[in-house]
Amino acid sequence: MVQAIRRNNVPRRAVLQGLACVPAGLAVSSAAQAADHNAVAPAQPETTRPADVTTTPPRQWGAGAPPAYTPDPDVMVIDRSFRDLLFSAATIHRVWDKGVWLEGPAWSAEGRYLLLSDTVTSRQYRYLWETGEVTVFRPESYHSNGNTFDYQGRQISCEHFLRRVIRWEHDGSAHVLADRYEGHALNSPNDVIAHPDGSIWFTDPGYGDGFTEGHADEPGGEANPDGHIRWRIGEELIGELGGVKRQADHTFRIDPSGRIECVLTQEQLPNPNGLCFSPDHARLYVISSGKQAGWHGHDGDQAVHVFDVKKDNTLSNPRLFTNMRFQGVQMGPDGMKADIFGNLWCGVGGPLGLCGVFVFNPEGQLIGRIRLPHGVSNLTFGGPKRNWLFMCAGESLYRLQVNTQGAGAA
Repeated sequence: MVQAIRRNNVPRRAVLQGLACVPAGLAVSSAAQAADHNAVAPAQPETTRPADVTTTPPRQWGAGAPPAYTPDPDVMVIDRSFRDLLFSAATIHRVWDKGVWLEGPAWSAEGRYLLLSDTVTSRQYRYLWETGEVTVFRPESYHSNGNTFDYQGRQISCEHFLRRVIRWEHDGSAHVLADRYEGHALNSPNDVIAHPDGSIWFTDPGYGDGFTEGHADEPGGEANPDGHIRWRIGEELIGELGGVKRQADHTFRIDPSGRIECVLTQEQLPNPNGLCFSPDHARLYVISSGKQAGWHGHDGDQAVHVFDVKKDNTLSNPRLFTNMRFQGVQMGPDGMKADIFGNLWCGVGGPLGLCGVFVFNPEGQLIGRIRLPHGVSNLTFGGPKRNWLFMCAGESLYRLQVNTQGAGAA
């Protein structure tokens, strides 16, 4: 395919940029069609390629970009109630673009920095509020994904490579909160949130049980059924592996005593991904993501589901919050956070021009969008007043000042 593209003078980078926000299956199909077409058709001028920005004229990003327009054309009001959540003079800024796949942003109130993971390079970074610098925080994070800070200010991280959830204590030591359930190793803890009662809630799908963001299963496991993947590669760098065989998906709660309990089974919600509480902690939102190319097993519905949280911390009244379909397209939700008014800010992947952030009111109505040139894996509210929205999108970190505040601790 690449050779066919090159013969017709269409740069490979142009094709990849155009496909950056397209779902994997659609991207492969579209690229193949483009290659077949270009093999018989005359070369097209380079100006006909899809722009790698969301606005017209093309938007520029980074330190050298000119001042942006206000109101920002990529902050889109669908319902007038969204205007109340916006600071009219604010514009979207890309503050850093040196990552590979950024995830798990979490705000440290004590340290006044934003923590984020690069799941591919296995590093953690921090964005310093006072200077705007992004520096390496942990040069080896064991392919961490989701992060949060509990109500005592301690960092909690999900590690794909070691397939565990850990808490970093104030003295610098690491405490393993969870790495097994009912005698079986975890899959790849994905996203994590803290509750004021001291409990920790997290999702455990199988997204990280591959060598890109962790390590595969042993031969015969769901992530390595035919044994072709050299699953132990990487062990020599760290000295050990996490679990070696995938189990069923779960959404877990770790109570303050350290006991791990399942709150949602695979049958109740397959492929759990991002999760968050409502401001009063009376509702739990959980995303069910779809199966990606090369994965085995079951599939989720790419929707956001909501449950009532009972006094005994069990869940009831399951219902669909939003099916995440927009303009006839099935969007891919990933991570999300609630604001103090109960609105849900959800990072989504999908076609260029549609991907970015979707904002829903507590009733599940889409009230606003933030367009970005890449799908958003996760987001959070930060800054001293928690009124800055930080968005991880592919290799880049973006920010936008808003007229609301995050509801959670991080």
